[in-house]
Formats: sequence, C-alpha cells, structure tokens
Amino acid sequence: MNVLLIYPEFPDTFWSYKHALPFIRKPANSPPLGLLTVAAMLPPEWQLRLADVNVRPLRDADLAWADCAFISAMGAQRPSAEASIARCKATGLRVVAGGPLFTAQPDEFPDVDHLVLNEAEATLPPFLADLAAGTPQRRYTTTEYPDIERTPVPRWDVADLRCYSQMGVQYSRGCPYDCEFCDVTALFGHRPRTKTAAQIITELDALCALGWRGSVFFVDDNFIGHKKRLRSELLPALAAWRRGRRGLPFNTEVSINLADDEPLMRMMVAAGFTAVFVGIETPVEESLAECGKTQNLHRDLVADIRRIQRQGLEVQGGFILGFDSDPPSAVDRLVDYIQQTGIVTAMVGLLQAMPGTKLHERLRRAGRLLPGASGDNVDGTTNIVPLPGRAPLADGYRDLLRRIYSPEAYYRRVRTYLRTYRRPQLKGRVDAGFLWEQGLAFVRSIVRLGIIGRERAQYWRLLGWTLLTRPRALPRAVTFAIFGYHYRKIVELHVG
Repeated sequence: MNVLLIYPEFPDTFWSYKHALPFIRKPANSPPLGLLTVAAMLPPEWQLRLADVNVRPLRDADLAWADCAFISAMGAQRPSAEASIARCKATGLRVVAGGPLFTAQPDEFPDVDHLVLNEAEATLPPFLADLAAGTPQRRYTTTEYPDIERTPVPRWDVADLRCYSQMGVQYSRGCPYDCEFCDVTALFGHRPRTKTAAQIITELDALCALGWRGSVFFVDDNFIGHKKRLRSELLPALAAWRRGRRGLPFNTEVSINLADDEPLMRMMVAAGFTAVFVGIETPVEESLAECGKTQNLHRDLVADIRRIQRQGLEVQGGFILGFDSDPPSAVDRLVDYIQQTGIVTAMVGLLQAMPGTKLHERLRRAGRLLPGASGDNVDGTTNIVPLPGRAPLADGYRDLLRRIYSPEAYYRRVRTYLRTYRRPQLKGRVDAGFLWEQGLAFVRSIVRLGIIGRERAQYWRLLGWTLLTRPRALPRAVTFAIFGYHYRKIVELHVG
C-alpha cells in the first residue's frame, strides 16, 4: 500500500518562524514528530511518502501515487487540514486522521473515513488489524494511557531533514499540573510517562546517522515532570553521549519550579540544554489563581527567571492576556515584567478556550463561548465572551504587541538578557556545516537588518555593544536580531 503522510500548514504566527527561516534557507521549523512516529508503527512493506505542506504545497502527483492518506494536525492547522482532506476526497483517497485536532473535535470532520484518536500506541494497532481483515471501523478511541517505553524510533528517513531548522524527540507525556486552559492533561493525563534513556539515545543516534547536527527540541510539555528519573537516568546518559560529538544543542519546555533546583539546572546544561520554554502566563496573582496555575503562585517570578538564566539556560516565555481576573493594568504589568526579565522570546497570546479543557467546559456552562477556537493564540481573536464592562481585549493586545516588539524595546530586552545570562561551555565540537550556516545567516542579517531594515540603528548598536562587552555571545545576539525581525513581521500581520 502507498501511504501519503500529510502534515497541514501552520498559520503565520510567532511559532512558525517563517520570516526567520529564510536567513538559513530552510522552509520549515521542524518535521512532524507524531506522523513520523506513526510511520514507524505501520507495516514495513507499505511505501511511505511525507507531504509536509509547511515545506511545499500538496501536489497532485502525491495524491495520484497514494492509496491512502494519513493526516495529523493541531488546532491551529485546522484550515489547512480541511483543505487537505477536501483534496484527498476529490481524488477518492481513503483518509485516516488523528492527532490533537481530531481527538478534541472528532464530530466536525465528516469527510474523514477513519478517526484514529488519542495515542496511536493504543488505537493504531486495532485499526491496522481491522483494515487487514477488511472490517475497519470509523472511530478508534481509548481512555488508556499507553506505556511509551514500547514506542518505536520515528521514521526520520521519510523526511528530508535538510528542509528543517531543528528536530524533535519526545521523552515524556503527561503533566502533573492542572492548568484550566491547557489540554495536555486531557490528552495525556497527569502522571508523566517516560521513555527509557536507552530509547532516547537510540533516537539521537538515528538522527546522527542521517547526518543531523543541528538543534534538537524535546517536545515534552513538561520535561521535568518526572524529576527522579530525569536525574538518575536520562541526564547522565545524555551527558555521556554528548562527549566528543558535534553540535546538537537541546531545548525543551519546563515548569517554573526548575528555578528551585540548581543541581538539576546544572545537570541539564551539562547534558547540552541551552534553552527552556516556561509557561509564565501572567505576573498577576489573581489571574494565576483563576486558571489553576498553582505552580506559579506566591513566587518571585523575576528572580526565578534570572536564576535560570544565570545557569546558562535561555528562558523563552509563554504569556496570556484575557483572564477574567486581569486588572486594567494587566497590559502594563505584562510589558514591565517582560522587559525587566529580559525574556527575549515572549510569546503573548489572547486566552482561548480550547475543546477538551476545563476552561472550555466552565465557559460552556456559563454561556460565554463563541463559535470556534482557532488554536492560534496570536491571531488577536478569542472565543470567550468577556465579562460585562471589560475594555476590549483586542485593543489592549495590539498595544502590548507593539510595545514589546518595537525595535527599541526588543533590542533593549536582548541586552538585558545578555547581561544576566552566563554562557555555558557546551561539550562537543561544533559542526563545520553549522558554522557555515551561521555565517551565511550573519551576512544576510547585515543586509536585511543592518542596511535595509528600519531597526538598523538598534541592530548595529547591539552588535557593537556585544563585541565590546560579551564578544562570545555575538552569534546569540545575531540570532536574536533575526528572531526579532520575524516577531515584528507577525505583529505587523496581526496589528498593522
């Protein structure tokens, strides 16, 4: 059987990096880890082809080649997913769909032939067995949280790795916390399940065998959810594996309580981690309590971020505007916090109530839901009816984005970060190809940002300051300048 693996396009958002990727001549950020993992579970005699719409449009030739299409998507990919399904059905292809979008809203896709929902380790085998017997059902679902120690190595060989700026691996699923707006626990449960260290090393070896030397993102929603196993098994194994190897810096997502554990941070840095994404959401205590973000309550969130930065980990932050408890000063407080901490990559979005979350159910009962939820929390829309008397959220959101991503504020934030950050000594040699890629990106940044761009004064001021005070951080400063260009393009798209 010829199977076409379709990954729909992401919209143009902070997360897409579509305006930064041309600096390194890459069409997409990362390949679809979920689809490539599913690919490893399919019968070995099947012929597989990846159609990543983020890399190139879905082609008629691919549809004509295929006997069946497997499609996986997140909420933000819904428009592209619907278009891809329509293309498949127009050519008579059988469509099998799974992933967060279809698991959360299975009844909204009548044209899908087979819905393989929840986690594929539990629902894909019975579908394949029924398909082989000629009796496939339309929907496969489960309440089981499968053991991921049996999850196979993703089929990265199906993807053209040259098209991507980073790879993804997954160590754990599930999160011990219960934030009201987050669908992670609804999808994967509260008890973190982990792979073995040997599995992760095998996956990294597989990437290296294909020639990959760039960054690797551990896609876990909370990498430190199972600290005991992380300390005793994975991090020591990663540190040992890294010795003598080229490149492959790691980054991941963690909860803010990482700041309380300096030994763990040191172990992460020794294992090769250089950046962590932290869901901070808001500095407003009342709003944190409202959404159940208990792990962020009663903390000095400024000091927490600085402790992480000083260990040699860049902090990328997730923020939300639009909680019922947000005071009139919420925008000013968010701007002040982001600037004070020097969180360069500050992903701020409007609150949305996604299907499957506790927030969605609470607001549904209260009659405060609008139709649809885009899943793209930076498009300036929300599906939540605000409380009476509240100022329009959209105006405050646009003001916030303009303020934190103006060239002046952004480059000031980069300098604040570089003053606090302590550059770790990443063990292992840097790949020559990676250095060449960085060099070309630097040259392109000089032209695009230093000559043509309206931020050219701030660009040259940052580079001069970095060379004089922190010369070894120059590659990082250039990277931030390129990212800033992307963020401003997104702000212009959504704000004008």
